[in-house]
Amino acid sequence: MRGPLVTPFHAGEIARRGTARLRAGLPFIPMHFGQPSAGAPAAAIAAAHRVLDRDPLGYEELVELRERIAAHYADTHGVQIELERILLTAGASAALVAAYAALFRPGDRVAVMRPGYPAYRNTLCAMRLEPVEVACGADMGFRPTPAMIAALQPVPQGIVIASPANPTGAMLDGAQLGALLATCRDRGIRVISDEIYHGISFGKRAVSALELDPGAIVINSYSKLYRMPGWRLGWMVAPLELAEQLHIYLINMFLTPATLAQHAALAAMDEPGDLAHWVRIYERNRARLIEGLAAMGITRIVPPDGAFYLYADVSHLTGDSMQFCLRAVDEIGVGLAPGIDFDPEAGRHFVRFSFAVTPDEIERALELLAGWL
Repeated sequence: MRGPLVTPFHAGEIARRGTARLRAGLPFIPMHFGQPSAGAPAAAIAAAHRVLDRDPLGYEELVELRERIAAHYADTHGVQIELERILLTAGASAALVAAYAALFRPGDRVAVMRPGYPAYRNTLCAMRLEPVEVACGADMGFRPTPAMIAALQPVPQGIVIASPANPTGAMLDGAQLGALLATCRDRGIRVISDEIYHGISFGKRAVSALELDPGAIVINSYSKLYRMPGWRLGWMVAPLELAEQLHIYLINMFLTPATLAQHAALAAMDEPGDLAHWVRIYERNRARLIEGLAAMGITRIVPPDGAFYLYADVSHLTGDSMQFCLRAVDEIGVGLAPGIDFDPEAGRHFVRFSFAVTPDEIERALELLAGWL
């Protein structure tokens, strides 16, 4: 190995142990990974079957899908996006890698929030960029503020913002996001806005950075709202002057995203009733999980505004979240994500629960956890 050492994604070990349980015929409730347990909308699967029967499925980027994404921004966010600015990607991860590679050079500093999605930090390290962690604790609702960004010295070349955020579900409203983007503009910080949980929010709509700053790079995915994580499809919206070069990076690194997934996604975007049905299930799961955890003494939780996670302080139960999660999967078959994935410093006191499972799985997990604790 001559590349930088990158810390592991610790939830992967929980996944391996959970899979081993299933192979041995033992039960496992998958609340560790950020993926819906329900499959893609039925219309998306039907569209995929139709395409398989008639299409050789070569390298392709569907203009129709880019047109549908543009219509989504017009309808949902009130912004008009030229098709040339919309880039289809092999999941949000490919978009993130291409953006890092195209926008920054080795040694550049990029701000990320802590707690936050570990791949932001780990991918930066792998690409010889320097992550600058901005601590956003529970006392501030896990939300970054303009003052935090204004205080960063030296000024970072970039920043990754996520709203709703992983692992906390914290969301910035229009005023908060606008103030944050204005500070970044004033300081010359390139903004990458990860919006993969848009459409999954409770009580208010998520605001896109494109509504406030057309210069932002926006990343989205079909893995969360559309329940298509294994299809590996996402998109990126970039300013016109950057879009062509970003597309060149994407083609060289990843060719095109899966053609079959593109056809399925086109159908999924036209199923608002199906998508809303599962968001309502997540909302009920959220309320039940908060209630059930409180009954066992886990009360230090900031209720999430969106996404499908609870980030719970379990410091009264453990000082080692990884061991806590290993024991939970091995002893009762409940998969949880250790906080050290999201926060290398304070994460040993936290675990993340995904509630993108069925209501029955929520009930069974609560029953098992209560007895175990």
